[in-house]
Amino acid sequence: MDTSQLLKGVLDLAVLAVLRKDDGYGYDVLRRLRSAGLDEVGDASVYGTLRRLYNAGLLTSYVVPSEEGPHRKYYSLNEPGRERLAESGKTWQVFAKTMDQMLGEVA
Repeated sequence: MDTSQLLKGVLDLAVLAVLRKDDGYGYDVLRRLRSAGLDEVGDASVYGTLRRLYNAGLLTSYVVPSEEGPHRKYYSLNEPGRERLAESGKTWQVFAKTMDQMLGEVA
């Protein structure tokens, strides 16, 4: 199965989930997604998702100076983002449960 198609469908939810507890900048979010098991997520996909979620009003951002290189733009989950995470999380749970049931019938 092509996991890249599955990933496209849940990347917004995954990024919101990663930012639920701690703010993060682009590469940090990418690293956290990969360490959670989403090894195939691409750099451009994560940066594009962060921009899209920000433009949709689900994230806020701020810049932190870095002594190691360019300044870093951090993203944080705001209240509309938390609401979207809760709604999307419920939708995902129902979907995953349905798929588990369907696959259990196949096995």
